[in-house]
Amino acid sequence: MFWERFYKLCEKSGIKPNPLGKNLGISSGVITKWKNGGVPNGETLTKIADYLDCSVDYLLGRTDNPNSHKQ
Repeated sequence: MFWERFYKLCEKSGIKPNPLGKNLGISSGVITKWKNGGVPNGETLTKIADYLDCSVDYLLGRTDNPNSHKQ
């Protein structure tokens, strides 16, 4: 769930996952773990959500509304 939503939001923002990770100080190895089913820790999830302007709940599949953080 996380990877699919993360990747879709990266595409929508016009950035690939590895360059986004580099901007946030996240290694490509960690990003590969996510692609294989891993999930980032809380601090990293918050950084990603802030960068992609979405909610952590959306990234984790707890809501289908990426803008739920704006309500």
